[in-house]
Amino acid sequence: MSAAIRAERLDAGGRATVGECPVWRAQEGALYWVDIPARRIVRLEIESARRQEWAFAEQVACFAFDAAGRVVAGMESGMFGVTLSGTHEARAVKLAAPVFPASGMRFNDGRCDRQGRLWAGTMVQDMSLASPAGALYRFDEHGALSAPVVDGLITQNGLAWSPDGRTMYLSDSHPQRRLIWAFDFDPDTGTPGARRVFADLHHYTGRPDGAAVDADGCYWTCANDAGRLLRFTPQGKLDREIALPASKPSMCAFGGSDLKTLYVTTIRPATNATEDDGYLFALNPGVQGLPEPDYAGLLPVA
Repeated sequence: MSAAIRAERLDAGGRATVGECPVWRAQEGALYWVDIPARRIVRLEIESARRQEWAFAEQVACFAFDAAGRVVAGMESGMFGVTLSGTHEARAVKLAAPVFPASGMRFNDGRCDRQGRLWAGTMVQDMSLASPAGALYRFDEHGALSAPVVDGLITQNGLAWSPDGRTMYLSDSHPQRRLIWAFDFDPDTGTPGARRVFADLHHYTGRPDGAAVDADGCYWTCANDAGRLLRFTPQGKLDREIALPASKPSMCAFGGSDLKTLYVTTIRPATNATEDDGYLFALNPGVQGLPEPDYAGLLPVA
């Protein structure tokens, strides 16, 4: 079950404080991700090791591209349409905003379902409060932000969909929760149905952070605080465990020309950081990933 697979540290990507939301762009041969406290989106061309970054007025937590290469991003105050230029300048326009039930909140983890609707959750940034004010929202192809679809979340994470789009995965990575749920999902209406516990990480190691699903339908989660990647079968059985050099892996995404490279962002803690914490890593886990869908709507030019 444990696999001795070497993870390569990609120094050209730079070192983040909270690296999150890796997104592979096949047409560019590039990986994008965010550094949340730095309020940046970062881009790395894998072959040339050329790095770019764009700064924003708010923290960026999650994002997706549309077919035209524009970006929809979940930030502190809402959903934004973003245009990234080649000169490190980014323009953003607010598209929608939830009514936050508490102060100090922002969007967190987000991904598109197989039909191209962007889903993103919110959280109270001060995790010591353990506030269940977070919720999961759907930003549809028409640019409409839903009411809370799933509420009572402390630290929302782990969004992913099965290959057929009929199972939605969601986790809560707060130390008091450490749960991954699976929902029956109606791909036509974008509605999650019955919820069940898919994996309880109190029985394993670490906290379930960002995730990805491979072509076999298995769910990969970053075991934050444990320096591990864990793969669960569609039946919720742990069948792979890969050790990483960094202690706090945060999110993973498949990329490369054949979607056989797994990219992993990491967090650099404020204290007791290792020399690897905060860097981007790449590894070949021996399985193929699935292309992440673009956002299906038409975003305005920011």
